[in-house]
Amino acid sequence: MATKLTVLSNGSLRVEGTDFELVDAQGNAYGLGGRERISICRCGLSANKPFCDGSHKGHFEHNAVAFDLPTPGTK
Repeated sequence: MATKLTVLSNGSLRVEGTDFELVDAQGNAYGLGGRERISICRCGLSANKPFCDGSHKGHFEHNAVAFDLPTPGTK
């Protein structure tokens, strides 16, 4: 399965796949324990950052709707 990232409305960024790696700013890999699905915090409230712990519930609103980014170099 190719890696899939899903922006959840009012919630986290879900990462799914059989071959992905999450690294910190220094390039060190997080131990994911063989998981094929993780959720990344988008609200900043998680006590377990960068992972989501559900702290956003009732404190974070974002209606996730896809759109196209402009071509690089255009305004």
